[in-house]
Order: sequence, then C-alpha cells, then structure tokens
Amino acid sequence: MSTLLIHHPQYAWLRDLGLREINEGVYNGSWGGRGEVITTYCPANNEPIARVQQASMKDYEETIGKAKKAWNIWADIPAPKRGEIVRKIGDALREKIHLLGRLVSLEMGKILVEGIGEVQEYVDICDYAAGLSRMIGGPALPSERPGHVLMEQWNPLGLVGIITAFNFPVAVFGWNNAIALIAGNVCLCGFSGCPGSHSVDQVSLELRNPPASASQVLELKMKGAPTTSLVSVAVTKIVAQVLEDNLLPGAICSLVCGGADIGTTMARDERVNLLSFTGSTQVGKQVALMVQDRFGKSLLELGGNNAIIGFRGRRPQLGSSINSVCRRWNSWPEVYHCEATGFLHESIYNEVIARLKSAYSQIRVGNPWDPNILYGPLHTKQAVDMFVRAVEEAKNEGGTVIYGGKVMDHPGNYVEPTIVTGLAHDAPIVHEETFAPILYVFKFKDEEEVFEWNNEVKQGLSSSIFTKDLGRIFRWLGPKGSDCGIVNVNIPTSGAEIGGAFGGEKHTGGGRESGSDAWKQYMRRSTCTINYSTSLPLAQGIKFQ
Repeated sequence: MSTLLIHHPQYAWLRDLGLREINEGVYNGSWGGRGEVITTYCPANNEPIARVQQASMKDYEETIGKAKKAWNIWADIPAPKRGEIVRKIGDALREKIHLLGRLVSLEMGKILVEGIGEVQEYVDICDYAAGLSRMIGGPALPSERPGHVLMEQWNPLGLVGIITAFNFPVAVFGWNNAIALIAGNVCLCGFSGCPGSHSVDQVSLELRNPPASASQVLELKMKGAPTTSLVSVAVTKIVAQVLEDNLLPGAICSLVCGGADIGTTMARDERVNLLSFTGSTQVGKQVALMVQDRFGKSLLELGGNNAIIGFRGRRPQLGSSINSVCRRWNSWPEVYHCEATGFLHESIYNEVIARLKSAYSQIRVGNPWDPNILYGPLHTKQAVDMFVRAVEEAKNEGGTVIYGGKVMDHPGNYVEPTIVTGLAHDAPIVHEETFAPILYVFKFKDEEEVFEWNNEVKQGLSSSIFTKDLGRIFRWLGPKGSDCGIVNVNIPTSGAEIGGAFGGEKHTGGGRESGSDAWKQYMRRSTCTINYSTSLPLAQGIKFQ
C-alpha cells in the first residue's frame, strides 16, 4: 500500500482540519473508538488518504447514554438560545469552508466548486435555523366552548439519528442537524455507518438476487461503506468545538462511524426517536420496516430518477432554450444528483442532440480539486462497475450509445460521460437509479405523452420542464403535472435552495428536509385545551342529564 496522502506535503492542509494518520471515529463529549480501523481512499487516484477507527457496540451504547443525558440539558435551553449556538456552528464552518470543501472533493470525488458549495449549504441552513428558532410553534385555535383556549404545542422528539449518504456527506447532514438542534433534539450522527460510499452500487448490483432479510440488506449496504469518514470526523470536530466553547455537553451532537452492526442497531433502537436516512430505495424500504416495527419515526430521502423535458419554443426562443438544456446536461456534478433523463420534443430533438455531443466533447476531465476541472471521478471502483453494467444493459435493451460509454484510461475511477438514445421510455435500465454519468434521451410528440412518461417512474424526487408556454407551466405544476417532490420550470433539477423543503414522493420516501415546514418532522405535536372558566362544558354541546 502506498504512503497515506496525509503524510504528503501537498496534503498538509488536512491537519488544519484536525485530521491525523489514524482518526478516532466516535465522539460523545470525548473522542474514541474501539472498532475496526478502516482506510479511506481518494477516488481521483485510488490512493489511501488516512484511517479511521470505527465505533464498537460498546462505544455505541456509551454514546446513546451520554446523548440521552445531554438532552435533559439541551431541551431546557430556550429555543432562541439554541438558535444562537447553531448560528455559531455556522460561523465556525464559514471559517473553514474552503478546507472542508477541498476535503469533500478529495475524499468524495465531486469537483471543488461543488464541495465548497456543499459546505455553504450547511452554513446557510445554520442561518436559517437560527431565525427559525424564534418562529417555531403552533396556532391558537378558536374553541367552541366559552372560557376555553384551544392550541397546539410542539416539543422535541428527543434523540434524532442521522444516517447520510456519500454524495452529500456535509449538506444533507447539515439540513438535519441544524433544524433538529433548534427544535430541541440531540443528534446521533452515523455519518458513514449505513449509506456511505458505494452503498447504492452494491445494492444495485445485487438487485437480481435480493437478500432474504432486512438485516442482510443492511449488511450488504454497509459493509465497506464508510468512504467519507474523514469528512464526518472533520465536521464533527468543528461542531464539537462550538459546543465545548459554550460549556455544553459534546454529546448534544455525537458521532459514531461504523458498519452493519451500528446501522442496524440504530434502525431498531427504540431510544432513537427519529431516524433520518438518506440512501437507496432498496435499503430505505428495509430501514423503514425496522423503524416501523418499533413504532418509531423515520425520515426517508431515497432514490431519484430525475428528468428534464424540453419543449418546442417560438422560433426566436428556440436557441436559448436549447442552450439552457445543453448547459444543464453539461454540468457533470449532476453525476452525484441521482439520474439524468432527457425528454425532447421531436421538433428540437436532432438539434439538441448535436449540441449535446459537441458540449460533451469539451468537458474538462481531471482531478476534482483543480478549480479548472468540470468532471471528476466516480466515487468508487464499484461505481465504475455499475456504469459498465448499465451501459451494457442499455445496449441489450435496444439503446445506442452516441457518445462515451467507456471506462477512461485515467488514474482513478473515471468513466466517459455518456449519451444513450433509442431506448423505449419504459425500458428497465431507464427506471433504475445507476448513479453514473449516463444521460438517456427520448423523443416525444405532445405534452400529455411526456407528462405520463415522467410520472411512470417509481421514484419521485425531481423533474423540470423548459417551456415558454404559461398554460403548460401551470399544468406541469398542477394535479396532472409532475408527481415529484421538487418540480421546476426553466431551471435544472438540482441546486435546490435551503428555504424550500427537500425530498420526493413515491419510492423516494416522502421525507422532507431543510426549509419550509420540514422542522415539524423533528417535533411532536400536542393539541391542548385549557379551561379558564368555572364550568366544565363538553364539546359538541353534549350534556349528560
């Protein structure tokens, strides 16, 4: 094995994030870890970066106990004061946003601007949560009984478990963490324990022969999965320092890096009041069953199969519409935003295809932390295998690769950005979440047809149309339009702002994170009636004689 990158002078900045050769993967007020030591790798060259000592089951039990004790302190702090702590977390992240962004790029593989942008999402949601801490609450409702007040009271759930995915190891955690904290919860963060790294790839490879039980699915999901553990440790160090500086228990925001045993235990543990899980639909189903079996709560943000629909425009607008669509499909950070499917009206199909091929030929490929690079590697070797399998399946199902389709002769996990045409709209490979840079393009004739094709996919995360037709826009947003959780017009399907609720319908899980009223998922509601009169009237005018 080559020397760890952390020892190379080029990567000395990793130590500015508090990282070392071997990093403790457990935090609950103090750092530790008595589990397996794993190595994380750089997907741009497959060189080892550093190592992380994961949590043992004893570490997990100790962390749960400390987190529960910390909740007794945290829940008594007024919500605006909790918001002030979260604001300070955001400020601490700001100070190291470029270092963290470089680490995300180095360990996860997305290009540098995306890595920095992901940390910015955590910063933004901290600002949002700080303001929200002065606004959460329920209404006072009119009571039908004189001398009575009817109102809603919202209280924290207690302990929120957060299991986030490899493709957004900072942002998705931040959405959950910031809102859960101001709501009065403590957080147990199993960053890489369940859905990290090549989780989607492993599960997808086994779909033809699915495991027999939920525990086997989780084992499949989690083994070898913690490939963004260094990001987990670095983020936790920043959050922990803020808590410690403010004389608060570090267990308010705990970390357990682990494998199948940790992830399965979190799903089954009745002490985890809400489990937020981001990962594949296949594993999400099993997580949901485990949590529901104990009547717990789950927040699921699962698979996506995002589509963009390009309509014919009036002639002066046609060029700009085509350029918009091409720019979106030339944005190869999209490889980490689930799938890419394109539906083009038959009148613009040939022209857009030609422009797409030209755009793809100009994509700059290389090390993702180079600011001049647009297209980086896939996250793991397993992801490369998934890409190869998907291309072959597309061909077997009648598709034609008109650009790309091959593994690149390049150090690291690089594959060619790929365009496939000629498939049926309901071809099995099109409906599968491959998590690879494959764009499936289809030709359609009319609005009704393409809206139906968009909605026939089991996943329902995000979709978008490009059109200047005002009536079509509102039909797209209406009851017979897109059935996704994120529905866009004349913009891509990714890059959601933190002010809106993020999540999808159908097999995407139905969970909502980040803005809007997503805070309600981290709290329990009580309907309260207060009688301040001297009588005891019943509702509905009932009187017992």
